Amino acid sequence: MFTVLDSVRGGDGRPAIFTAYALSANPDFARIREGGKNYEYESVPQTFARLSYEQRPAYEGAWALWQEGIRKGLIQPQFHGREHFNVDLFEHKLRSGSTELRVNLENNSVAALSGEPSMPGVGFTHAFGLHARSELARHEEILRNGLDLFQKVWGLRSVTFTPPALQLHPSLYRVVEEGGVRSIDKPLRCVRAMGNGEQRREMNHSGRQRGQVHMTVVRNVVFEPCTDMGVEPVEHATAQVAAAFRWGRPAIISSHRVNYGGHLDEANRTYGLDALRRLLRRIVERWPEVEFVSVDQLIDRMEAVE
Repeated sequence: MFTVLDSVRGGDGRPAIFTAYALSANPDFARIREGGKNYEYESVPQTFARLSYEQRPAYEGAWALWQEGIRKGLIQPQFHGREHFNVDLFEHKLRSGSTELRVNLENNSVAALSGEPSMPGVGFTHAFGLHARSELARHEEILRNGLDLFQKVWGLRSVTFTPPALQLHPSLYRVVEEGGVRSIDKPLRCVRAMGNGEQRREMNHSGRQRGQVHMTVVRNVVFEPCTDMGVEPVEHATAQVAAAFRWGRPAIISSHRVNYGGHLDEANRTYGLDALRRLLRRIVERWPEVEFVSVDQLIDRMEAVE
């Protein structure tokens, strides 16, 4: 990936860069199994150290590669939450003796867990998905703790935030703003769960929205080459970049790391990285003056022209 990103330079001479929305922590499976009632976590560096020992050579040196990418300006970590699942839902399954959770824990996994009937509308991966407003206090605690842990893990204070599955109750905007966050990634359109059965329709645009201290970011280009979306991924993404530039907007590209992973299927990584190379080259050929920036750098520029 670093070779692909570094092979393409913008008009300012800087390479392409990924804003890597990253977590602060992962489940500590050993401690959860030992306690049996409460969720426990380990920091991301602890996870890499454990996997480097348990699954070498697949994870050996992976944490050092993250640091190399940051130093070279090819990846920029920003906050994606403390963990990528709903802790309240997890603990409910844990305390009720859920068979599916027990099987997952025995395999150091949290894959393919279902929702919880007592928390309708909250998916397992929705870290800040909301059923009852009484859950907000726990969400606030996790956000504050996660932002502080992010700084310890990654060595910087995150100024942008993409909540898992883009779900976040508006009352929590104040919490992340107090933690130093200046922009929040939101969907273009959504039905926002407000808790206790209430919902509201929402439409967002990139920029400062009424009544908010933070800047809103809406991704306007989709590039998921390893997912069959019924379109040619490079052509489709290029057309969306062109539309953004035509309207005088930054092209904010959404792409997930599953497109570039080869641990389970090397062909997946080969195809994804080739598609990324073709997209980046297409962009610089068509718009030689283009500049590649991370989202925190984009926010600096957006704030400067307000």
